[in-house]
Amino acid sequence: MTVAMIKTKAEQGLAADFAAWARDLPGSAAIGKLREEAMAAFERSGLPHRRIEAWKYTDLRAAVKAFAPIATTDDVEVSTAELDAALGRLATIDADRMVFVNGRHRPNLSTAKPQVHLFTLGEVLQTGGSLAGLSDSEAMVALNGALASDGAVIDIHDGTTLAKPILIVMVAAGPMAQLNSLRHVIKLGAGATATVIEAHVVLAGAQASQSNAVLEVAVADAASLTHIMVSLEGSAATRIETVVATLGAGANLKSFQLTVGCGLARNQTFARFAGEKGKLDISGLMLGRGREHIDTTLVIDHAVPGCESRELFKAVLDDAARAVFQGKVIVRPNAQKTDGKQMAKALMLSEACEFDSKPELEIYADDVVCGHGATVAEIDPGMMFYLRSRGIPKDEARAMLIESFAGEALEKIEDAAIRDVLSEIVRNWLVAGHG
Repeated sequence: MTVAMIKTKAEQGLAADFAAWARDLPGSAAIGKLREEAMAAFERSGLPHRRIEAWKYTDLRAAVKAFAPIATTDDVEVSTAELDAALGRLATIDADRMVFVNGRHRPNLSTAKPQVHLFTLGEVLQTGGSLAGLSDSEAMVALNGALASDGAVIDIHDGTTLAKPILIVMVAAGPMAQLNSLRHVIKLGAGATATVIEAHVVLAGAQASQSNAVLEVAVADAASLTHIMVSLEGSAATRIETVVATLGAGANLKSFQLTVGCGLARNQTFARFAGEKGKLDISGLMLGRGREHIDTTLVIDHAVPGCESRELFKAVLDDAARAVFQGKVIVRPNAQKTDGKQMAKALMLSEACEFDSKPELEIYADDVVCGHGATVAEIDPGMMFYLRSRGIPKDEARAMLIESFAGEALEKIEDAAIRDVLSEIVRNWLVAGHG
């Protein structure tokens, strides 16, 4: 028996208002047709819900009450000082910036990028360009394809090594609650090396934001990309981000996700090895309190032989916060010599918080080394006693133990300056919980 799902108000509103919104979105008539196909795909599937296995812990039908219209941003003034205040310590990183406010590129807040071909999605679509996957069958990717207003398109030439990182900043600002749909593309040519930092922030006084972003990553043969995502939107925000990555032969992709204080966050990554001897290291730290909900979902596809993947995610949860880790590693029949490992660990600071871990291995080859694990723990009372007996105050001792737990994930970040900035963000989160 097929059960018909009653459409939510959010789903009904998206379908009803799409035609009016689409007139203000960039792209040719052909792009407009792709947007219509993407919206049709989204309407068929609707918002993800718990009856879909991949979304069993994060029901967007229940969480998303309404989507506001896409706002124009011409009347929302943002200064560099306001932006730096929202970025906090991230503003101190020596990086070239590309800034988007309420889903639109802001050249006055951005800086020039040497050694790289850099465009906005709006420019690409307005000049006749196209992007693959606008009508993707995954519901939230399809919705993004229908409504994508802008984004960073970064094309790094063969053999190029960027002297400093590129910082993509997504800003929610102004009095109007809204849905922001950005689509970014990062392409590294053969042998290229780059670091891209992605920051999600909200300005003081802004209404609660909702965002649905997509990042397409292509790392060519022998290229190396470090991608760092930092979420600082606040406990009233809802954010969905989908990363779709392809790795060439000998390619190296290192990814780190830090989610701090987001009401509902879903970070989903789909990575595929397309060439032999590729390496993927994806890790992250989820910090939640109150009733915040953070979902990390990964699908790593070993489609060719001799590749290596590592996943390490840690969660620190307080009050009634909830974290989810779903990690699926697929090893195709011809992907011999695969080496894949994943681990998820949670530190529970209250009896009301929750951690759901669902590691999966789907292996069709016999010459592989694969494994997974998950642990959940509280602060060790023996360690607390040891620190207190040395004269360390209770809150300081507690913070030291939490920082030590989080440190294993943060150590994955090789750049010391960036690692120090993220470590301070973690410390500030700890202090705020005891202010």
